Amino acid sequence: MKLKLFYYLVLIFTSMEASAQNVLVPQLKKNIKIDGDLSDWETPFLGPFAIHNSGQKPTQLTYAALSWNKISLFIAFKCMDTKIIGKERINDAYIFSTDDLVEVFIDPDGDGRQYLELGVNAYSSQYDLIVHCISKDCGGWKTDISMNLKNSKTISKIVKDGYTVEIEIPFESLKSIVSANFRTPKIGTKWKANLFRIDFGMTTEYQSLKSYVSKTYGFHQPKEFATLEFVE
Repeated sequence: MKLKLFYYLVLIFTSMEASAQNVLVPQLKKNIKIDGDLSDWETPFLGPFAIHNSGQKPTQLTYAALSWNKISLFIAFKCMDTKIIGKERINDAYIFSTDDLVEVFIDPDGDGRQYLELGVNAYSSQYDLIVHCISKDCGGWKTDISMNLKNSKTISKIVKDGYTVEIEIPFESLKSIVSANFRTPKIGTKWKANLFRIDFGMTTEYQSLKSYVSKTYGFHQPKEFATLEFVE
């Protein structure tokens, strides 16, 4: 009887976590070198990503892992890709309309009014900007690409079955997000965020780690961002 009750409670808590779209971000046990080689990652990879507004399985799979230490947030992507679209470009180019890439959206205080967008293509070219929502549901927004994440690192590597991306975002650099009420995270801190991929291969697909219920506004729906929880 006790065993049945235990499994019943596990099922309830698992369902609650899934519905809340919580993503646990564990602390690093050892240092990670940002070089596109994911062999030194010990954090489990999450995924595969889903088509962002339907939850369906995409043609080309994507996985991601997150970790942190007292200085930075670390993110890694594994992108299966049989036809990589893009090339090396100057930073802050609008590669989200031309190149296969991964994206990170981070809203530290979770109010949905302004958040970071960082994108990296398969050739290590990146852009970073702040999205300012100017309507109630963020159906309208303005972007500020003049913001730069100081000392951040973004490295991609083309591999046999696609490409990988590693990202390091120093917490200090996030203080440039105006009115975001940013504070360096500690164990138990929660942020609103989501991870994405745009693939322009055989068919254009927009993928996300946590899919959305709403089909409007594309990726820019901060109310539907997942919750990142920093854990030990």
